[in-house]
Amino acid sequence: MISDPLILSVIIIVVMFAFLLSSIWIGVSLILTGILGMLLFDHNLPPVISVYDKIGDLLAGSLYDALNSWSLAALPMFILMGEILYKSSISTRLLNGLKPWLSYIPGGLLHVNVAACSLFAAVSGSSAATTATVGKITLDELKKRGYSKSIAMGSLAGAGTLGFLIPPSLIMIIYGVLADTSIGKLFIAGILPGLLLATLYSIYIMIAAKVDPSVEPEVKETFTFKQKIDSLKDLLPVFSLITLILGSIYGGLATPTEAAALGVMGATLLAIYFKSFSWEIFRTAVLNSVKTSTMISFIIAGAVFLSQVIGFLGIARAMSEFITGLGLSPLMLILLIGIMYIILGMILEAISIVVMTLPIVLPIVVLAGFDPLWFGVFLVFMVEMAQITPPVGFSLFVIQSISNEKIETILKATFPFFIMMIITVMAITFFPEIVHYLPNQMIK
Repeated sequence: MISDPLILSVIIIVVMFAFLLSSIWIGVSLILTGILGMLLFDHNLPPVISVYDKIGDLLAGSLYDALNSWSLAALPMFILMGEILYKSSISTRLLNGLKPWLSYIPGGLLHVNVAACSLFAAVSGSSAATTATVGKITLDELKKRGYSKSIAMGSLAGAGTLGFLIPPSLIMIIYGVLADTSIGKLFIAGILPGLLLATLYSIYIMIAAKVDPSVEPEVKETFTFKQKIDSLKDLLPVFSLITLILGSIYGGLATPTEAAALGVMGATLLAIYFKSFSWEIFRTAVLNSVKTSTMISFIIAGAVFLSQVIGFLGIARAMSEFITGLGLSPLMLILLIGIMYIILGMILEAISIVVMTLPIVLPIVVLAGFDPLWFGVFLVFMVEMAQITPPVGFSLFVIQSISNEKIETILKATFPFFIMMIITVMAITFFPEIVHYLPNQMIK
């Protein structure tokens, strides 16, 4: 039996990687890792309570809590909307409509992932739903048109995490409540860092296209102004659908889950209007959305169970207390806290990271002179990184299910966009005015 949470955390990470590399289902791997962690830990339970009873209670409760969520109901609806758009001709029309406007930019249609993820993130509020929806529409189309699949997957993984910075952001709401910080200010504070990150993604795509011409098709088409105007007929239906979803949410007419249902209805009507809808298309879209949403839900359930095990064993608390007890300078402290969150992101899902560590970390951060509003945006970036760090990077697994590529290939494609996140975090750390500028303007 092991009583030291830090030693146990190392063992859990090693075991988890071993399970994942053995090709066991990801959800099963997470659950088995949590069970093994419970069995290895010295619980000092009363004789009448066995560790197996504790595992059973924790597993049953965590699985129910993970999936008994009305907000989670939006996930399969948005995935179904993406499937309908993908299976009908609408996704092709979208890229055809964008091509005249983006053909002159290095990287061309690869920029669609960044723009589309930003828009859908504001619609769904879910990184998994954003990545799955946009990925279903863009990945195959970009491959068919001769674009680099590696950069297409990497930009999708990176841009899919923007949902945490774009309101409505669940993470910011949770942070605002726990840190007693204005949620409205948090939303506004995330706008400039989010735009900065999206801009860096696009800059990287342009540089990659300049350095390696094979990133995009060899032959570039040229378009007249009339052709650009004509292309709007392919763009307007999709932008109308996005406006319908966003308008219903921000207008207070629908919750994100209800807006997702509106999105499915709108996508179906558009497919019928363009005469690209059939019973077979709808049937295939429903089946695929069930498979994808079940896969994502299973991973979420396994991650929540493992998160509860890690909380129960005191691993997150032990790591936080170890780092904050070192007596470091403010910059070194924030650096180590950032590293801690990246490590936690390998084994925990986003909400668990925030809830489990914030009560310990926030007082130390404030004492070191950092503003709670700034730290909220910093923490969101750390949580975003968790979405694309192995082994519990939800965005990575979603892309794997869509692309059928090996996880190593996806990790390699995602790495440059992970670096862009680190650069953005460094920018807001050394220039906190990026975070504070818009909230300060709001006060004036």
